[in-house]
Amino acid sequence: MFKALLLEKDAAGFRAAVTTLDEARLPEVAEGGVLVRSEYSTINYKDGLALTNRSPVVRLWPMVPGIDGAGTVLESQHPAWKAGDRFVLNGWGVGETHWGCLAERARLKGDWLVKLPAAFTPRQAMAIGTAGYTAMLCVLSIERHGVASAAGEVLVTGATGGVGSIAVALLARRGYRVVAATGKPGEAAYLAGLGAAAVIDRAELAAPGKPMQKERWAAVVDAVGSHTLANALAQTRYGGIVAACGLAQGMDLPASVAPFILRGVTLAGIDSVMAPPARREAAWAALAAELAPATLESMVTEVGLEGTLEAARRLMEGRVRGRIVVRL
Repeated sequence: MFKALLLEKDAAGFRAAVTTLDEARLPEVAEGGVLVRSEYSTINYKDGLALTNRSPVVRLWPMVPGIDGAGTVLESQHPAWKAGDRFVLNGWGVGETHWGCLAERARLKGDWLVKLPAAFTPRQAMAIGTAGYTAMLCVLSIERHGVASAAGEVLVTGATGGVGSIAVALLARRGYRVVAATGKPGEAAYLAGLGAAAVIDRAELAAPGKPMQKERWAAVVDAVGSHTLANALAQTRYGGIVAACGLAQGMDLPASVAPFILRGVTLAGIDSVMAPPARREAAWAALAAELAPATLESMVTEVGLEGTLEAARRLMEGRVRGRIVVRL
């Protein structure tokens, strides 16, 4: 028996509650399955949508949510994994179409797992989670594009969120001059502590703007979408890149082709859910080399499994800074 957060939806409506389940209820995996003990999970934006029933994230009911997990392998039918191995899981549709890690046990595909870097405990790995792993994918995309730290200012939108916080820290560590956009002016000291050189009000980017604006950003990490992303594109310098990974403001993109054909701007879509194993391993190796545990701790709010629903509500109301770690 194990504790899990179970989401249900039927003719009686939507329900979410911590309950006790038998391991026999865990979904089977056709080939290469592993049974794991999840020691820590986290609440990302997508988890928040699922836990508050604000968006059709869940495709199969009932569902144990939790797109991230870190812990220990208990049993394995996969050649790369054995009992006692430490793992990290991000994405792959877990918490959407397959039971996830907001539970003390999970049965997963071995191909989905990444070895837990020796530099991190499971708790620290979940302080990073999909948000931090996505932030690193964005940073690596900017570097592959050839934007050096001396090229100019780099904008990070949604900067006090999970992706934004870690993106600010990673870019600053690599020597970039980071400008953080946030709707929380009271968090300027927090962002400066992560390495932001300047903080701007998100309102400067959130309203409809001209298709071409004054060039400012050498690169952008955008977790917001909609008008914010359109304005970021319109302000990106010639040959720059915008790494887009989120939709906190909206899924729409009310922009024109002008930045692309007149300034050679690149819009790079960053997908963390189905990213291939080699890209995941490279991102986690870079995180282990560069993200100090003390920096992580400044971002973390920890809750138990029973506190996840309230934490998810606060996240969706914009009342969370940094990362929420769930102790299992």
